[in-house]
Amino acid sequence: MKVAVLDDYGDTLRTLACFSRLAGHEVKIWTDHVQDTGRLAERLKDAEALVLIRERTQIRAPLLRRLPKLRLISQRSVYPHIDVDACTELGIVVCSNLHPGTPSYATAELTWGLILAAQRRIPQQVSSMRAGKWQSEIGNTLRGKTLGIFSYGRIGAVVAGYGRAFGMQVVAWGREPGRERARADGYAVARSKEEFFAGCDIVSLHMRLVDATRGIVTAADLARMKPTALLVNTSRAPLIEPGALLAALRAGRPGMAALDVYEEEPLLDTGHPLLNMPNVVCTPHIGYVSREEFELQFSDIFDQIVAYAAGAPVNVVNPGALARARPQG
Repeated sequence: MKVAVLDDYGDTLRTLACFSRLAGHEVKIWTDHVQDTGRLAERLKDAEALVLIRERTQIRAPLLRRLPKLRLISQRSVYPHIDVDACTELGIVVCSNLHPGTPSYATAELTWGLILAAQRRIPQQVSSMRAGKWQSEIGNTLRGKTLGIFSYGRIGAVVAGYGRAFGMQVVAWGREPGRERARADGYAVARSKEEFFAGCDIVSLHMRLVDATRGIVTAADLARMKPTALLVNTSRAPLIEPGALLAALRAGRPGMAALDVYEEEPLLDTGHPLLNMPNVVCTPHIGYVSREEFELQFSDIFDQIVAYAAGAPVNVVNPGALARARPQG
């Protein structure tokens, strides 16, 4: 099959051990980001299989209708960026392993790295030393502080465990099933959302972006946080009310943020306010971007292509497309 890969920013996939699974297929990798429908249609005009790296590119009906040779989209995890109904109508099979019960340890580890970086002012100290200065400012320890997990799902539970290991008091908030799991694991649960944001020294967001969670963190929630508190987001930027975080940081509540996700990605504008605030640590959405995580994810993604090519597709999201599947070109 002719396989196209979008948004491999670091040109990493061809260096993975699992890339050999695509031996015998013709693979084209794009390392930049394009969202324009016309440009994507030109790039993908000959593609029979399309590999997506999470939600980096939106795949909607206007684009799909301009890709007559496309038969398969292979990816991993949730798929709000794909118009699955249009795929079904056009006979394009979508395969995506949802890996139930398996957290992204890479994302949990980055979350903890951001917490340490922000609390101990690590980026500032590195910059200071490179400028010939010594011990430019003082940070804070984590032991004895209160870590808030919103919400207690797969990744949130792992981060909570890190907090416990560091001697922190862990408090959970979120939907009732998550609160019940947190209680069962021995963690405290806040009595209300208001108490949660007001009482925590660090609030870390860990939930999927769906209609019910979009904007779930409001300006009022942020305003309740301590002026010494840290807000961490390695999930999705739209979980926070648009514009609320920037305004809150300027107002001093919370006093700091550590971010891996943004309202528009990739964020390449060096003049963006978040990139120029001394109380904000930013990374370029690398939560799941580790070699080990990529080997895990793309083993699934490439296996889905191999299975489809062999006539036995797996992890099919839209089985209705199988009856309408496009013939091999």
